[in-house]
Amino acid sequence: MWMDSNKGMLFYQCFTLTVRNVKIANPQRATGARGIATTSYQTRGDMEWLPGVGAAWKVADVEEGSTVAIFGLGGVGLAVAEGARLRGVAKIIGVDLNPDKFEIVGKRFGITDFVNPALCGEKKTSQVIKEMTEGGVDYSFECIGLTSSMEEAFNSTRTGAGKTVILGMEKQMLPISLGSHDLLRGRTICGTLFGGLKPKLDIPILVDSYLKKELNLDGFITHELSFEEINKAFDLLVKGKTIRCVLWIDK
Repeated sequence: MWMDSNKGMLFYQCFTLTVRNVKIANPQRATGARGIATTSYQTRGDMEWLPGVGAAWKVADVEEGSTVAIFGLGGVGLAVAEGARLRGVAKIIGVDLNPDKFEIVGKRFGITDFVNPALCGEKKTSQVIKEMTEGGVDYSFECIGLTSSMEEAFNSTRTGAGKTVILGMEKQMLPISLGSHDLLRGRTICGTLFGGLKPKLDIPILVDSYLKKELNLDGFITHELSFEEINKAFDLLVKGKTIRCVLWIDK
């Protein structure tokens, strides 16, 4: 997508192909905005980052100095981290089974701490997070789509005002189990599909933030390969070594 600042209109790029985390880009279809070539934005900015940033800004409305936990450091989870980073959050805890998501990519989006559930021993992930934050985080985001992680995300928030936002889609549409006492004591939980964004109002603002180099979308790209290297791209995807990989047709 791109924005024509002269006409105040937003356009969508329909000539790129995304296969999960591998994106094929045709630079001949790229169109400029404000006289600047936006191929970078079009190929790096697939739609997954929108609900992540929106969830942090619009749904949770995280504040400067607050604490955040993000369950799942894929494209959506990292976008939540980016939104929280731009709001000046003091601590961002990433939860994932792949430590590379933190060391290689997560830190560039402001993630300060990392928890691997497989290494928590007998403790639950929520217990570890509560110990790290002296009682729980202010906001938690579930970006995986598992009932167990949804429950853990909820339990990792602090009593009284902790808020949990669900972005992951549970494949089996299974119910989650929450303590009624925790809800009565002030914790809240909600879901969101598009991060609470209103396209006509919010997307131009986000595009402008990217063009001003405030919103880091380029950081989502971990690899750029030629189309002939497509097998390598899928190999990186299977091994969990890439967040977004762009395959260039003309290289």
